Amino acid sequence: MMSSEWHVSGLMVQARPDKFPALISALLAIPDTEIPAQDQQQGKLVVVMQAARSQALLEKIESARNLEGVLAVSLVYHQQDEQGEVMP
Repeated sequence: MMSSEWHVSGLMVQARPDKFPALISALLAIPDTEIPAQDQQQGKLVVVMQAARSQALLEKIESARNLEGVLAVSLVYHQQDEQGEVMP
């Protein structure tokens, strides 16, 4: 029996409003990343990231933090789901 895990995180990204178009493109270029809500006037984005391992998720969050125009990234939600798989 092999166990697999999946991580989902919800982030609040505070960014410079003038950098929004390029920032949105850069965020969406990160695999398994979505932007379900945004407010350019206030410089806020809700970002959802997923990964198969916690380390991969942390690397994605750090990548978002290092994008030009990002002022702050706050982790709002994290869920880890583990599922056992029966191997033949």
